[in-house]
Amino acid sequence: MRIPRGALIDLAPLRSSPLFRRLWRGQSLSALGGQMTVVAVMFQVWQQTRSTTWTGAAGLAQAVPLVALGLFAGALADRVDRRKFYLLTTAGQAACSLLLALQGFLAPLPAGGVLGIVAAQSCFAAGGGPASRAFVPQLLPRHQLAAGLALRRISFQGAMLAGPALGGLIVGRLGVGGCYLIDAVTFGAALHGAFGLPRMAPGDAAARPGVRGVLDGLAFLTRTPVVRGALLTDLAATVLAMPVSLFPLVNAERFGDDPATLGLFLTAIAVGGVAASLFSGTFTRLSRPGLVMLGASAGWGAALALFGLAPGPWAGLACLALAGAADTVSVVSRGTIVQTHTPNELLGRVGAAEGIVGQAGPDIGNLRAGLVAGATSGAAALVSGGLLCLGAVAAVALTTADLRRTAAPPAAAPAAA
Repeated sequence: MRIPRGALIDLAPLRSSPLFRRLWRGQSLSALGGQMTVVAVMFQVWQQTRSTTWTGAAGLAQAVPLVALGLFAGALADRVDRRKFYLLTTAGQAACSLLLALQGFLAPLPAGGVLGIVAAQSCFAAGGGPASRAFVPQLLPRHQLAAGLALRRISFQGAMLAGPALGGLIVGRLGVGGCYLIDAVTFGAALHGAFGLPRMAPGDAAARPGVRGVLDGLAFLTRTPVVRGALLTDLAATVLAMPVSLFPLVNAERFGDDPATLGLFLTAIAVGGVAASLFSGTFTRLSRPGLVMLGASAGWGAALALFGLAPGPWAGLACLALAGAADTVSVVSRGTIVQTHTPNELLGRVGAAEGIVGQAGPDIGNLRAGLVAGATSGAAALVSGGLLCLGAVAAVALTTADLRRTAAPPAAAPAAA
């Protein structure tokens, strides 16, 4: 059966914008190196401590700076040349990777020292993330935004699939120092991708300094129902239905505690996400991204509720793949909505808020799931979370008419002969 060309991922942004293509290549390689470093950090900390508390702290070392500094970094990105700001913060991340490599080769630091460098690297990422999100609407025409975001999403998911496996192989052959060094080199690719960009000014109305600039960004979110509703929908999906912390328990309760099954859970989500990205033409070309996002978020909740009821491992993995596909559709549609409804001078702050939602929502959701499962069971936590997600998404849809009605940017008119 022949697949319709319009159903496949839209490569037009890579063909039409050499600047976007160069940036995308560099950031894709850097994302791969970042996923390899996640494995190396976890391995080094575990070897030194043999403590799950310490390995859990590795996630906090990444998350806390992003949440604490994100809005202030976003306000700064709305005051300065975003290209220079991104180059500076990316160079800072590369320097942290080099420090990790040096300690890995020469004199391993204690676990606290390793996590201190990880936290410093995350401080730089808190600034680079909002600046990077603001590049896409400045490099691509509005009608290609959804396709550009889908391409960014598939590079992230490809890194999630391949990075941990490559990281494990490299740590086994070259040690953690070798893995950190490769990550530092991949930051060079990200820097190369950004060097060719033009000046990325934040607009005519630069952000006010300090807390005032942050409050201006929050005020925009408060008075803009479309953007506010998009972020609230993402929070509903992650806070109420995040399943990752439940995987070991559900695997033990329902699937015989088989480590092979446990290893496939996250892979199934990633496979579903990659499949949705490959066929992203089926939704990036639709005219109502708000409705697409709401439907995909509801699909995420429904798929996870079904996972909690799945009678066997293969049915469970199919549900997780569906959840991963729904997540990708939701993330790309949300990004399209946020970036098309946010003025250029506010892209850094709104991008920072979007990043905080994406970081804090899953962390809180995994905590909620663990607490509910502790009082009931893993299956009950999954089913209740999925149903709560469905109810919350329906509430946002009913109370935010602008989100339901928002239209995709029109395609560019053909040039006159």
